[in-house]
Amino acid sequence: MATRAGARSVAAMDSRTPAVDVGRLVKVYGAGDVRVEALRGVDLTVDAGELVAIMGPSGSGKSTLLHVVGALETATSGTVRIAGADLGGLGDDALTRLRREHLGFVFQFFNLLPSLTALENAYLPALIARRQGPELRDRTRELLARVGLAGREGHVPAELSGGEQQRVSIARALLLSPQLVLADEPTGNLDSHAGAQVLELLSAVARHDGRTVVMVTHDPGAAAIADRVVFLRDGLVVSETPGGSAEGVAEAFFRMQAAAPVPAG
Repeated sequence: MATRAGARSVAAMDSRTPAVDVGRLVKVYGAGDVRVEALRGVDLTVDAGELVAIMGPSGSGKSTLLHVVGALETATSGTVRIAGADLGGLGDDALTRLRREHLGFVFQFFNLLPSLTALENAYLPALIARRQGPELRDRTRELLARVGLAGREGHVPAELSGGEQQRVSIARALLLSPQLVLADEPTGNLDSHAGAQVLELLSAVARHDGRTVVMVTHDPGAAAIADRVVFLRDGLVVSETPGGSAEGVAEAFFRMQAAAPVPAG
């Protein structure tokens, strides 16, 4: 019963509750000589409806942070609260419901099933949640039209461009109306034109739909669509800067890289 209550508490939170609240988050892989401390005490708060980009050099822990926030990996220590619900206090069933009903995921490599059409791939979350019906079918078609894929619903991924495949994945992520969308390098495999289309969609998800979006990216131009950009280095949040300007984000990123290394411990 506790896990069901925990799952319900996620949906019940209002806009005054932070969408993401991370405290002293540590994530360690391996042990002994192969021990890697990917996150070393991260603190991060994201307000409901905010669009936040996370940047950092390779190995800084940014994708690990996104995976822990998305309940795809468990923290070694520290707290992660999603809309007020402490992930550490949820059982496996409640975590599954949270991922399915409260979170939407957009990945760099699209993660579409090659044998399914665009419509079937976008509809997949409904099948997994056992929420089939004409209303969700109609919503799937509406979302595909919204992301510019009207008339392409019957095409399998091999018949779609990379940008089109990523737009299918965005439609899929939005199908069950998640409050929090997590995007891991969503433009990493796209050309500049397709990437711009995807960024426009993610911006609309936050500013038009009122969803919270947290995006990991290495691209200052992509990060510039965010309300603010958070910089990670050596497993810690070291600084942040407002979004809005690719040049400003790039300058802040280079300043962060040029700063002294973050001390261990």
